[in-house]
Amino acid sequence: MTATAARPSAPLPEQRDRSVLSRLQHLLHAQATIGPAVVLLVSVVVFALLSERFLTPGNISLILQQVAVVGTLAVGQTIVILTAGIDLSCGAIMVLTSIVMAKVAAETGLPGLPALLLGFAVGTLCGLLNGLLVTRLKLPPFIVTLGTLNVFFALNLWYSGSATIRGTDMPSLLLWTGQTFTVGGTRITYGSILLVALVAAMAFVLKNTAWGRHVYATGDDLEASRLSGIRTARVLLSVYATAGLIYAVAAWTLIGRIASASPQAGQTDNLDSITAVVIGGTSLFGGRGAVVGSLIGALIVGVFRNGLALAGVDVLWQTMAVGVLIIVAVSLDQWIRKVKA
Repeated sequence: MTATAARPSAPLPEQRDRSVLSRLQHLLHAQATIGPAVVLLVSVVVFALLSERFLTPGNISLILQQVAVVGTLAVGQTIVILTAGIDLSCGAIMVLTSIVMAKVAAETGLPGLPALLLGFAVGTLCGLLNGLLVTRLKLPPFIVTLGTLNVFFALNLWYSGSATIRGTDMPSLLLWTGQTFTVGGTRITYGSILLVALVAAMAFVLKNTAWGRHVYATGDDLEASRLSGIRTARVLLSVYATAGLIYAVAAWTLIGRIASASPQAGQTDNLDSITAVVIGGTSLFGGRGAVVGSLIGALIVGVFRNGLALAGVDVLWQTMAVGVLIIVAVSLDQWIRKVKA
């Protein structure tokens, strides 16, 4: 008798579909920024087709200026969320820091650089306070930062007297981030360049240093990281302090953006920064994501709001569109996380 080799049967359509989805799931898990980058590209193409004004140099400049402040906040928010935390106080820290910088310089005649460094110190101390409450009192980051949001906002109103400090009363250095230069007809602010530099620096640190690896490990599994020898409390404390410093940089960008320091500025920026991070592919459960994705997420929000406004869509529906984006992004994150299972 002669044996005949059995031919492998062709995969069924359902199996092929599952195989494609599985490969896509693993790809998105390994490269968290791919999905947001595709969404950004599609959004730009769609809105460019809907409005002739969308890709004009003036409109591109407007989008970049709008994204600069929220994008900078999102860098600090990203490293907090990577540790499975969240920071609801980032906007309040930013505004308080901007008021400190501007008021000290305007009322005492302090030069720009010392005023700026004082603001950086205040932002770092605010972040450090958040970190101490999380690590020493073992309080949930959501509760801690919800409380300090109100504390910092109250301090901001008290110290400022609810008064706006005009740009004409400040040193030129505090307004530098709002100055522009032209590239191909598009005006770009130095605040936007500062954001790109900050993203590049933080991306390098997270990828190439022991601290960055410890941040990811702490967010992925806090207890396992502690048992492996990582000083998780110290990592968390450094993350919140670093985030506070980054929020102070955002304050500098905010002053340049509005050419003043207002205690009422940035009312929704804390939520916008979380939106940018989530849409950018960083997991709310920690351990996965990248600051580059958060920058892309901030651009997506800016492009959506600007494009819908040019298309004549009511502000109500613009807000709804951003809300739908958040729900889709979190749902996608849940699906991607099943790769580990």
